[in-house]
Amino acid sequence: MLIMATAARSVWGLLRPIIAHMSSRGFEVHVISAPGEGLERLRAWPGVTVHALPLRRRINLFWDLMSLLHLCLIFLRLRPDIVHANTPKAGLLGMIAASVMRVKVRVLTINGLPSMTGTGCRRRLLAATDWLACFLATRVLTISHSLGKAVTEGGLCPPDRIVTLGFGSSHGIDSRRFNPDAVGRAYREDVRRQYAIPQDSLVIGYVGRIVRDKGIEDLAAAWATLRVEHGDLRLLLCGDFEADDAVSAEVRNALLRDNRVHFTAGFVEETPPIYSAIDICVLPSHREGLGNVCLEASAMRIPVVATRIPGCVDAVEDGVTGLLVPPRDPESLAGALHRLILDPDLRRRLGEEGRRFVTARFSEEMVCNLLFSEYLALLSERGLPLPEGASSTEEAVGAEKL
Repeated sequence: MLIMATAARSVWGLLRPIIAHMSSRGFEVHVISAPGEGLERLRAWPGVTVHALPLRRRINLFWDLMSLLHLCLIFLRLRPDIVHANTPKAGLLGMIAASVMRVKVRVLTINGLPSMTGTGCRRRLLAATDWLACFLATRVLTISHSLGKAVTEGGLCPPDRIVTLGFGSSHGIDSRRFNPDAVGRAYREDVRRQYAIPQDSLVIGYVGRIVRDKGIEDLAAAWATLRVEHGDLRLLLCGDFEADDAVSAEVRNALLRDNRVHFTAGFVEETPPIYSAIDICVLPSHREGLGNVCLEASAMRIPVVATRIPGCVDAVEDGVTGLLVPPRDPESLAGALHRLILDPDLRRRLGEEGRRFVTARFSEEMVCNLLFSEYLALLSERGLPLPEGASSTEEAVGAEKL
């Protein structure tokens, strides 16, 4: 089988559990992504072969055609039984190449819909590429039920070809790694010391790309209100400012100049210590496939404030594990954060319920087992050989069609 993603960071950060699980269950796994450290780390894994390909997120006709040609040559040489590609760029090129090379099982995972926040010609182009990728796939997986609904309502794929496995997720949450009892208070103190955050301050934390689509400008507006009302409050931003979909220079400069806003100054791979250092997690995103940050924070018993959009509504139970607010509404965002700032008992209760919620619905082992069962079903339907030791009757617990 062959697993694809556009970026090496995605392969290592998101798909690593799936790659390890499928290799341990008898699949010969090949992985394709753009070159990067995440891809290189997999080279030493037994049963896993990596292929670096110059995939790019942005549309570039020349480079995309070259990547497509290279994919066809790789598929011709390997003759995979399964190609599993992740949207957007790897999903589109992977499904085209797999169709041309007559791969029988073509699985597309939709992790999100950039067209949801696009406008004009760009929105139409993004929707068209998503539709084409879905059309060419033999199975379309969505990582949340609300995202699957958005895909069907947007006319990108008929409902009978979409599956959300269990409660969703692209890879699940390792509750042993994201465990506040295992991380401990020492990490909280160390992280705060590292980023010059006072040990006794209450900290709001954001983890992710620092771009407009993630609602950073809304967060900056909400923060401008909260910092006045709460003199000991701090904001920790864990992520990169990116050129694509960049926040305005005014917002960026205001955040950088604020001595109560702290930055990790780039991507952090090991995030459990970051979560241990914060008291409230915020994800004011305008679009999500599934709010993995919300799930990670909840596993760490951190209450979450997120937007009421597809993806986030699957990751947060409003009033139970966190609070949901309308997107693009800084006033409501500030109000929800203000409520949690003033109520430590509510923060504790939401955090406790959040960990129970994640471990029951989104465990890494559960998600990997569901995907393995889906692979077996697809191979059996097409009369293809199963991995050694696998049974075509293994139970696909929790798989639901939307």
